Amino acid sequence: MEQIIEQSPDRGALAPAVLAVAVATFTVVTTEMLPVGLLTTLGDGLGLSDGTAGLTVTLPGVVAALAAPVLPVAVRRADRRSVLCALLALLAGANLLAALAPAFGVLLAARALVGVCIGGVWAVAAGLGVRLVRAEDAGRATAVIFSGIAVASVLGVPTGTLMGTLAGWRWTFAAMAGLALAVAALLALLLPPLPPRGAVRPAEIAGLLRIPALRAGLLAVALLVTGHFAAYTYVRPALERVPAISPEAVSGLLLGYGVAGVAGNFLAGAVAAHTPRRALLTVSAVLAGTVLLTARAGGSLPATVTLLVVWGLAYGGVSVSAQNWLMATVPAHREAGSALFAGIFNAAIALGALAGGRAADRFEVAGALWLGGTLAALALGAGLAGLAGRPGAGREPGRGSRTY
Repeated sequence: MEQIIEQSPDRGALAPAVLAVAVATFTVVTTEMLPVGLLTTLGDGLGLSDGTAGLTVTLPGVVAALAAPVLPVAVRRADRRSVLCALLALLAGANLLAALAPAFGVLLAARALVGVCIGGVWAVAAGLGVRLVRAEDAGRATAVIFSGIAVASVLGVPTGTLMGTLAGWRWTFAAMAGLALAVAALLALLLPPLPPRGAVRPAEIAGLLRIPALRAGLLAVALLVTGHFAAYTYVRPALERVPAISPEAVSGLLLGYGVAGVAGNFLAGAVAAHTPRRALLTVSAVLAGTVLLTARAGGSLPATVTLLVVWGLAYGGVSVSAQNWLMATVPAHREAGSALFAGIFNAAIALGALAGGRAADRFEVAGALWLGGTLAALALGAGLAGLAGRPGAGREPGRGSRTY
């Protein structure tokens, strides 16, 4: 692999660059998850069932899963700053197309373009923390970049839900188009030049799958994320089953979920910087128990609120824990590893939304929750089995040395 020698970055000068990448991840995740908060209004506006409307989450996940490993290969010689700016500009166009879509088919085409942006942004951005700050600050920078996921839940989805309730779902997508265009300009202004560190090739990505620890972790992540999105895609209908709950109250509960997610991101990030596997196993256990209990909460508002907050706290730690663990497992192949991780992650989002939709249509919303909790429990089992079945079980990847 071609080696590119870079000067050690100055943390003070590049802190705005880390924040700019975090804003980019916030924007793509908000766009990806927007239909979760708009599911009812979008379905009513286009005459769709909850399961069919859920395809607006499923399709971007499928496309992102394909784009994540392909895009780094396709743009292997391009400066990563230029790639990120182009993807955010494309995201703006996709959101504008969604806002103007005259029929469900056009909306799905727009969401397919969103999938290209999601896969590309995550494949590039997930491993940038180590390039934008000094080595000792890379774990914190990665947590900041991944905080865009949790902040999307705090600000993005609840704000989009409220806007959809007040002005309609089309205006929500139009607003996201403007935000994505502004973020593209921000990235162009704040990011330093980021030449590729050697060309990523398909054989390099495929070769990573021969690493047993990587396979075990990816299986656990796939099951966990599939389970989460099988349940979370239908969280709004689940909340609406609570007696006398208003649309405004639903937005407030989603806000509480998001606030907990931000806390979970940084809490798990602090743990994952030293023991990433332990952090991932812990959030798997908490997520499994919480989703299964939510399925049994029924119409109890106090129980639903408590469980939703714990759910957000647990899921907020998934991405940063998994990414830290991945970087510790394949430190010499960060971009290829990130591309593989992003592909698996987004395939799991798509599969989860699809499986949850089928369960919701056949067994009502509770069926999606039971399915999600069961898959999260299987993720915990897969992680424990992978740890027990390898030599040196009980040692964290990178234990005794720096994570990055």
